[in-house]
Amino acid sequence: MRGYKIFAGSASVDFAKEICSILDVPLAKADVKKFSDGEISVQIAESVRGRDVFIVQSTGAPSNDNLMELLIMTDALKRSSASSITAVVPYYGYARQDRKAAPRVPITAKLVANLYETAGIDRVVTIDLHAGQIQGFFDIPVDNLYGSITFEQYIKSKNLKNPIIASPDIGGVARARYFAKRMNLEMVIVDKRREKANESEVMNIIGDVEGHDVIMIDDMVDTAGTMVKAATALKNKGATSVMACATHGVLSGKAYQNLENGELDELIITNTLESQPNTKIKVLTVAPLFAEVIRRVYHNESVNSLFA
Repeated sequence: MRGYKIFAGSASVDFAKEICSILDVPLAKADVKKFSDGEISVQIAESVRGRDVFIVQSTGAPSNDNLMELLIMTDALKRSSASSITAVVPYYGYARQDRKAAPRVPITAKLVANLYETAGIDRVVTIDLHAGQIQGFFDIPVDNLYGSITFEQYIKSKNLKNPIIASPDIGGVARARYFAKRMNLEMVIVDKRREKANESEVMNIIGDVEGHDVIMIDDMVDTAGTMVKAATALKNKGATSVMACATHGVLSGKAYQNLENGELDELIITNTLESQPNTKIKVLTVAPLFAEVIRRVYHNESVNSLFA
């Protein structure tokens, strides 16, 4: 085999180090700096000629800087004769702009996909894309992993008396149904009406939650407004407790304040993005999952069988 190297973008250094520790390989060296005007400068500090290269970089806030850094690193590696370049993107920025929801707006998720390919990325590995159809925006392979397998063991360890799965909105039904099937649990749906961006109004609960320990499943939590209002609605309908599992802890704006003051008992997120410590937040690592996928991609083994 040609051998592979793992590089880290500045947004995911700790995450990449954890992956390298699991795979027992050193983190490859790259000098990433900024000029005084804010432009990003990259120099690959070791040979990658003929190697399969993996760049670990989440493109969360500051999204533009992290995205550009990923693209610039890709260009540097391509010009250094890397055999292949795989972008390992734990959090895919701009995923929420995946369709024309109003007149004269961009489909930014597609634009970003074009940028990846133009820069020279050969494959993308990510987890819980906001919309599954984003995979179709690429003309290169995209492995969209499922964060649910990371949450399963933690939920089982809680020994909940009467658990039930909930989708916090209609759009997340498929994700919640997949998780409910894996856990062999029933499911309910929180029906809400979004008045404007980052604000939502919970309308009603589709299903019976009386006496149940509710587990909400979502791909991300941003301001936590939806989660907190959904928790209130669920408890008003008789839920014993409400916890939420979201792969990506964006946690912007008043998120921490909303969580502190809201009815949500616990929020479980992963380390695809960095987050501040909080008494209501539990962070699980998905680095072992990404490490195994990197190993399988390199050895041309099945990735899908991980989730069968």
